[in-house]
Amino acid sequence: MLVAIMLLLAAVPPIAALFAQPFYLDLLRRVMIFAIAAVSLNLILGYGGMVSFGHAAYLGIGAYAVGVLAYHGIDNGWLQWAVAIGASALVAAAIGSISVRTSGIYFIMITLAFTQMLYYLGISIEEYGGDDGMRLGVRSQFTGLIDLNDPTAFYYLVFAILVLFLYLTHRLVNSRFGLVLQAVRSNEARTRAIGFSPYPYRLAAFVISGAMCGLAGALLVNQTAYLTPEFMNWTRSGELMFMVILGGIATTAGPLLGAAALLLLEDVLQGSSLLPKWVNDHWQLYLGVILILVVLFARRGLAGLLPGRERND
Repeated sequence: MLVAIMLLLAAVPPIAALFAQPFYLDLLRRVMIFAIAAVSLNLILGYGGMVSFGHAAYLGIGAYAVGVLAYHGIDNGWLQWAVAIGASALVAAAIGSISVRTSGIYFIMITLAFTQMLYYLGISIEEYGGDDGMRLGVRSQFTGLIDLNDPTAFYYLVFAILVLFLYLTHRLVNSRFGLVLQAVRSNEARTRAIGFSPYPYRLAAFVISGAMCGLAGALLVNQTAYLTPEFMNWTRSGELMFMVILGGIATTAGPLLGAAALLLLEDVLQGSSLLPKWVNDHWQLYLGVILILVVLFARRGLAGLLPGRERND
């Protein structure tokens, strides 16, 4: 079923061109970018049992890496994206070295505190727009390889990264590393008893997850062409978490399904001319009702409704 979804996504650009609807190219590219961020969160939330309310910090770090370098005249995409991934991994290592020693509410509060610190740091730096944010003058440049100003080329780049991350995550969680990580989630005491120390496995997963989300941030700022501290607000972390839960925790297809459901519903309820104006005006209310119904009646998320229930327990 996941293969069918990916084939459908791959067919979007020619279909959009056929019907002269470039808007859908932009919309689904945004969905895939958030799906990449949700895939990274699913690694630690779904398979590692780490409920992080600070995951949007890496989305913001990746975006700021691109935006700040572009502001200073450095538009080389290879360098920008390498800095986005590296900086996100370093910050994740620093946060993770403290937070993964804890669990439960303590882990949640530590990750939330760190991301809010970074959020307020972004607000306080007036040179880079402060609370208002700043415009990305030039998209990341990959001379002779790909032009991000070409909507179709940018779409297929995001699509390729999504496919790569889905594949790598699937291989990772089914490797010895992933099995230990899932064992720690299920029963930490028993995992210690058989000779595995949970700390290095959880920290490694935390760093990998942060690096992946940093690349999603680099893609997002190129998508929006605008940079703001809101990228790393705790509410954005909540949205990413809801995408994972809605789609199906610890499933391969879950993050993609959750991101698509949340963002497409938001777009339809907010801007569709086919719906009454009172629905458009109060779209958050109706979106909330729909999402609550999905959570109540699809206990395993949207992925649990798919044939075969692709689940990696």
